[in-house]
Amino acid sequence: MKRKKLSLALVFSVLGVLLFLSLLAGVLFGSARFGIGEAFSALFSEDGDATVRLILLQLRLPRVAAAALAGAGLAVSGLLLQTATDNDLCSPNVIGVNSGAGFAVMLCMCLLPAAFAFLPLAAFLGAALTTLLVLGISFSAAGKGVRTKVVLAGVAVGALLSAGISLLSHLYPEVLSSYASFSAGGFADIYAEELFIPGAMILFGLAAAAVLSPRLNLLCLGDDIAAGLGVRVRLLRFVSLLLASLLCGAVVSFAGLLGFAGLIVPHLARRLVGHDVRILVPVSILCGAVLVLLADLAARTLFSPAELPAGILMAALGAPFFLYLLFRRRRA
Repeated sequence: MKRKKLSLALVFSVLGVLLFLSLLAGVLFGSARFGIGEAFSALFSEDGDATVRLILLQLRLPRVAAAALAGAGLAVSGLLLQTATDNDLCSPNVIGVNSGAGFAVMLCMCLLPAAFAFLPLAAFLGAALTTLLVLGISFSAAGKGVRTKVVLAGVAVGALLSAGISLLSHLYPEVLSSYASFSAGGFADIYAEELFIPGAMILFGLAAAAVLSPRLNLLCLGDDIAAGLGVRVRLLRFVSLLLASLLCGAVVSFAGLLGFAGLIVPHLARRLVGHDVRILVPVSILCGAVLVLLADLAARTLFSPAELPAGILMAALGAPFFLYLLFRRRRA
């Protein structure tokens, strides 16, 4: 027990240091680079460089906060989906939840172009309805053998919703430029005021997931055992899926269709700390934030002064990882 506590303390310490370094690098590096002293002086001294202060306050800090929130939200969303469906291939983008949130956001942008405040709500509703639709199709088609059918139904529904997003972008050409960056996923041109509502939704979702984690542990024992221990299994699954939709929808509303963090991070967290959901939630938060922060940092520095959307790098990481999981499951 003491050795386990020591290893957990080491994991959290290392992840905490990595998160701090990722945040610091995200603030300091980009098309314009400056040192720690220069940044500190610009933020906290009246004699600091006004241009550096403007870059930090208007561009870098909101972008870094957005990337950290998106990584944490998608990671825990994927963890909740995988736990609730008992399928380690589930993630918001794989089963179409991202596309559902994106379709709702595009519909809101087309029909109510001035209603920016409603985008997080629209994204949540789109994600939640898509989750329920995918699960409904899966259970109707498979009965109890639902694990594989969730992925197949999600791919089909996601393809249909992606087609709907493309159709809206052609029917409303004025949002086409917004759709191009939205579909790739990234954090360019994010301002602090855009993060207040979705940020609050993400923080609420993360806290709620931590509260539910002891009961989710019981769910991992099987429905019959969990029910015997007093867990209302159907209600717990439903609430978990709603929370996953809330987190995914909030992220999509400002980061676009950013994918694969919800697939990669839960597997990485399990390798680090095992299968205890109570520990997996905070570890997934830290790992998700670090992963997306590093992806965004690489996207805006590798080809500087040109900039790639972070979603492209996430897809380059996530697609091979998904194939690896498929082949590993086949061998098993």
